[in-house]
Amino acid sequence: MEKIQLLWDSTALAHFEPGQIVMMIVGALLLYLAIVKKFEPLLLLPIGFGAVLTNIPLAGFSDAGGLLYYIYHIGIETGVFPLLIFMGVGAMTDFSALIANPRMLLLGAAAQFGIFGTLFGAIALNFVPGFEFSMKDAAAIAIIGGADGPTAIFLASRLAPDLLGAIAVAAYSYMALVPIIQPPIMRLLTNEQERKIEMAQLRHVSKREKIIFPLAVLLMTILFLPSATPLIGMFCLGNLMKESGVVDRLSNTAQNELINVVTIFLGLAVGSKLSADKFLTLETLGILALGAIAFSVGTAAGVLMAKLLSRFSSQKINPLIGAAGVSAVPMAARVVNKVGLEANHHNFLLMHAMGPNVAGVLGSAVAAGILLALVA
Repeated sequence: MEKIQLLWDSTALAHFEPGQIVMMIVGALLLYLAIVKKFEPLLLLPIGFGAVLTNIPLAGFSDAGGLLYYIYHIGIETGVFPLLIFMGVGAMTDFSALIANPRMLLLGAAAQFGIFGTLFGAIALNFVPGFEFSMKDAAAIAIIGGADGPTAIFLASRLAPDLLGAIAVAAYSYMALVPIIQPPIMRLLTNEQERKIEMAQLRHVSKREKIIFPLAVLLMTILFLPSATPLIGMFCLGNLMKESGVVDRLSNTAQNELINVVTIFLGLAVGSKLSADKFLTLETLGILALGAIAFSVGTAAGVLMAKLLSRFSSQKINPLIGAAGVSAVPMAARVVNKVGLEANHHNFLLMHAMGPNVAGVLGSAVAAGILLALVA
């Protein structure tokens, strides 16, 4: 009997707790969304699998000495993985639409309103019994509104590492749900005539302009917001490698092999924080709710700013492109193009939407820098 008992105690079945089972189901749900629904599969698949691994009793994946333990501490706790992701994203980004129409910076800035609005919302939740968010916690939660997973992870690892799992899952979940969340808000805030507006073709942008742009952005960041230079600096490095045309091997590596490897490890590291004891809390539910509000407010603010710009502009602006001000690149721009085509089959807004979309990437990084400077 003792040997049977020892054998039983060596199995995971003898040590499963209800919370672990729940979190493994959550991991399975993320895998379902990634594989079946194809919602951000590159991220949700490793995150979901990491959630399953970290909740296996006796496996020790997230314990000191375990694989996920080292991946998290080397890449997330140090902030290295989000920075490498930003370099890869920079190498894949074309700023032509933004350079050709610099006013789109205003749309990217307006979409960050959801971040700062949610900052106060998180603080207000402290009046509800069961919630106790510090200013650092509130700042880390608020960045979800930018719909930028790497920035959310970077800021959370600096300000609220205990909330990293919930914040990362919320950020990537809402990025994946862009095609579901944004269209109803866009239709609510615009009429059919506005959605049919066709915009003038953008001017040609020279190679010299494309090379100068990342250097100019970096210089402005160094002078006025040095706390944002880790994110924006790596983003500009990736973009300069792409646009200079002299280091194609480095640019291709940043766009492909490097970002793919880092994405695998980043997803597993985030999933390792979806343990039952840290995720199944009232605070997590509050974070998920605030994230949805932040993302919705950011989308609405971008659309309303586009409507305002269109009213005072000599050339009409389709207000739908304001929704691309969140930094879910390029999914938000594709959603804008899809909704525009539904209203007018000749209305191709993708290139116009890429302007505020890449501006949103810069905007969320700047917002993260501001929050770091204020509350760190």
